[in-house]
Amino acid sequence: MIIRPSIRMNVSFNAHPLGLQKYVTTQADYMLAQKQFSGVKKALIIGGSTGYGLATRLCLALSAKADTISISYEVEPMDKKTGSAGFWNNTFAAQAITASGVLTKDFLGDAFSTEMKQAVADYIKKDFGGKIDLLVYSLASGRRTDPTTGITYNSTLKVMGEPLVGNSLDINSNEMLERKIDAASSDEIANTIKVMGGEDWQLWIEFLLEHDLLAENFKTVTYSYIGPKATERIYRDGTIGMAKEHMEATATQLNILINEKLGGEALSAVCRAAVTRASSVIPIFPLYSAALTKVMEQKGIDEVPYEHIYRLFSEMIYGENRELDEKGRVRPDNWELRSDVQDDVNALLKNVTKENLHTTLDTQKFISLFLEQNGFGFADINYENDVDIDALKNTAIYEKI
Repeated sequence: MIIRPSIRMNVSFNAHPLGLQKYVTTQADYMLAQKQFSGVKKALIIGGSTGYGLATRLCLALSAKADTISISYEVEPMDKKTGSAGFWNNTFAAQAITASGVLTKDFLGDAFSTEMKQAVADYIKKDFGGKIDLLVYSLASGRRTDPTTGITYNSTLKVMGEPLVGNSLDINSNEMLERKIDAASSDEIANTIKVMGGEDWQLWIEFLLEHDLLAENFKTVTYSYIGPKATERIYRDGTIGMAKEHMEATATQLNILINEKLGGEALSAVCRAAVTRASSVIPIFPLYSAALTKVMEQKGIDEVPYEHIYRLFSEMIYGENRELDEKGRVRPDNWELRSDVQDDVNALLKNVTKENLHTTLDTQKFISLFLEQNGFGFADINYENDVDIDALKNTAIYEKI
């Protein structure tokens, strides 16, 4: 199969396995080259196939030598379809981790389901040492079925009050286009919280606690985002922001529970803006990201997700340089939100036009990051060569629930 990018509205509909092998290997090599840190031995990552979740899996396995379990909902290759990027990320991450001599396991399926929780619990009990000392919740989903009621809820990306019109970067045309985000109804807000809030995170903790699978001094971490004024109406004051607030409130509740039961802690870590499958389709974000990258690179403080995650875990979760805000949230986004950074970003965004777009912002970096996370854009890969998908799929080891 010859695989060329299929992109529409900043969504990639295919993935290149060999490009993703390079994408994962780059991250794995980085983690292996960093100073090792300790404190975690057995970790469960819920949503470990892409973005910050993938970086977390590689960081814990390769920079801390922790055994890891990853849960993700990814599409296997079949017929003439390449499979999802996350499927190949899982495949090559597992190979890199196994080669380093630590244990790793992939579960494919619905992390929201009771069946998945039971399958993972059985594996921890029988084949993973009986307990975990870290659970990272990094799940992004558009849909969730409540395991108790059977009702399915859909999340939406909408704003409060009046609709929002803003500019975005279209990857196909490489042009700045106007996009509109509609206002959310009360039901849409509630449904988004149901999908992307903290309810399922809490269910996981309670389920594993009930089955005595959490070690003393157990930690759990989830990822959040606050961001600047430029994205405020979409993120913090939109439906996603409402879900993140619920997630952060859940962290506070879980922290009390875990501290009482195990002497451990639950943390919400506010991460920096990252180019992901989800963020790339959000109006305004691509331009903000292209401005942020340019400014942070000029100041020598730019981070890609795997560098950011290594700093978070080695310095703030298990290190001695934890930075907390007044709500107890861990703040590795401190570099992004520095006043000098945001002043420079806002100046770029204020002056950008369709004509000066590519000279004012680092749009090429944004597009490169988007392409690479789908396996495209690597100079040393010949994308005209045939790819034996079946042979590569046969190297994947996972349990489908």
